[in-house]
Amino acid sequence: MPGKLPDGLVAYKRTPVFDQDSLPAGLRREHRTKAGVWALIHVLEGRLLYRCLDTSEEQVLTPAMPGVVWPEQPHDVQPLGPVRLFVEFHAAKPLEGAPHAGQVLPE
Repeated sequence: MPGKLPDGLVAYKRTPVFDQDSLPAGLRREHRTKAGVWALIHVLEGRLLYRCLDTSEEQVLTPAMPGVVWPEQPHDVQPLGPVRLFVEFHAAKPLEGAPHAGQVLPE
């Protein structure tokens, strides 16, 4: 649900920007992140309904209210009218020399 990512995580990947038409069907139905992977849902414009399916909590995400997805948490999202968003994935900071260490995210 909305909130803050734990300290010590680093962003390592992000999706393209989606709108209400291009949002993949897989995100509109139940899905989850992998073990150890957190997601931060950034709404750029509009509103997005975020449902955490294991707790039945719902939250409307907006540009001022991002959504935090815990590792392996079943959830789905639904646009509430026109919307633009992207998802940023975070994990524990890799050790120096590990794959993706120091990787810069594309804009």
